[in-house]
Amino acid sequence: MTLLPKSLFGRTLLVLLAGLVVSHAVGSWLYTADREQAVRAIGGFAAAQRIANLTRLVQDAPPEWRERIVAALSDQTFRVSLSAQPPAERANNRDDPAPRAIRQFLVAQLPAPAGHEPRVIVSGEIGPPFAEFHPMMNHGPMMRGIRPFGSIGGFRELQVAIPLREGQWLNFATALPATGPSFSSQFLLSMAAMAAIILIVSIWVVRRVTAPLSSLAAAAERLGRDVTTPPLPETGTLEMRQASRAFNDMQVRLRDMVETRTRLLAAISHDLRTPLTLLRLRSEAVADREERDKMLSTIAEMDAMIEATLTFARDEAMTEPLRPTDIAALLQSIVDDMSDAGLPVTMQPAQPLIYQCRAPAFKRALTNLIDNAVKYGKAADAAINSTATTIEITIDDQGPGIPESELGRVFEPFYRVEQSRSRDTGGIGLGLAIAQSIVRSHGGELTLSNRPGGGLRAGVRLPR
Repeated sequence: MTLLPKSLFGRTLLVLLAGLVVSHAVGSWLYTADREQAVRAIGGFAAAQRIANLTRLVQDAPPEWRERIVAALSDQTFRVSLSAQPPAERANNRDDPAPRAIRQFLVAQLPAPAGHEPRVIVSGEIGPPFAEFHPMMNHGPMMRGIRPFGSIGGFRELQVAIPLREGQWLNFATALPATGPSFSSQFLLSMAAMAAIILIVSIWVVRRVTAPLSSLAAAAERLGRDVTTPPLPETGTLEMRQASRAFNDMQVRLRDMVETRTRLLAAISHDLRTPLTLLRLRSEAVADREERDKMLSTIAEMDAMIEATLTFARDEAMTEPLRPTDIAALLQSIVDDMSDAGLPVTMQPAQPLIYQCRAPAFKRALTNLIDNAVKYGKAADAAINSTATTIEITIDDQGPGIPESELGRVFEPFYRVEQSRSRDTGGIGLGLAIAQSIVRSHGGELTLSNRPGGGLRAGVRLPR
């Protein structure tokens, strides 16, 4: 299975080519078998007809002329002789229909008394002198014994003895083709032309059939980045139109679901902020200062959670368009702003790198990652590199890292690793979830890994 093409186009084309090869092989076998039978039948009929005609000529000639007529009729490929006794009888191959057919033809053409019927013997494949001088073979001295086109079949020796009225026997010896030419140059050329035509048509048809699948895959990838992407055209075969229609319906439902959730969260936040405001006012009236500060801190934390939740929902339902942005300059601006604020943030030098993205959202994702590195890893060092297919952004910190078992869970909303992230730092567990949502909306991938020398590395990989 590892040798099979991975694409549907390749596998479908492979199946068609396999069928083409098998059909051509079977067709060639049937053709050669039929050609062989036809050549043998025609060769036997031609030899029998010639023998019958020459026998009539010799029978009708005066006895004193027969020797000269027979000598004139004999050559290297068709030998004729007169004898007083018939040749020794030999058994023919029972599976060979040629002797019986030739004998029946001669009996019908040359009626004779009972007991004086022609004797026909067909032996196995022969070589010289008949084969190399047979009319079907080349006569050049360099080509004797070589089959034209490399595929001319062998020859069988035909011996016929016919009784004459005066007691003599007229003997014939010649060669019958055992097989015909299996593959002539015209046959090979025609087969190659048919194969080429079928191959070209198959490639065109398979490409037309599988092309909509590529469009469907591209549309699914766009949908993963932006739920507001244009719908997929409902064209192609009946099945593809049904698949496109179902895909467009799914996109509409997903967009409605995201918009409904955003509106629901906005309504909940609005409703929650009213009682929170009342609680804040009542808390300020509490006489105990320490208790009042604790209550106001809890209310502020709840307000921050509501705001972060709304930000997370808005980032997943982003509709702002993609614009060419210098990613290196964007990252440098974040580093400069935090560095000016006195935070230990640095960046490796990088060349300008233009990328189609939603700049405000992408800036928010990078800011969250750098902010996490500063809060939980003491310092942040950013770098950006590019290849022919990807853009890679890394942010390293100097903290204790994250247990390997927790690396996959820290992207869950509101999840925090208690050993390194406490409530005192102000985190509520949505920073990484928001960053991951933004990176995924750009078709990228956000990963976390512990560095061998200590610290955590956040890696953002974007497709070029």
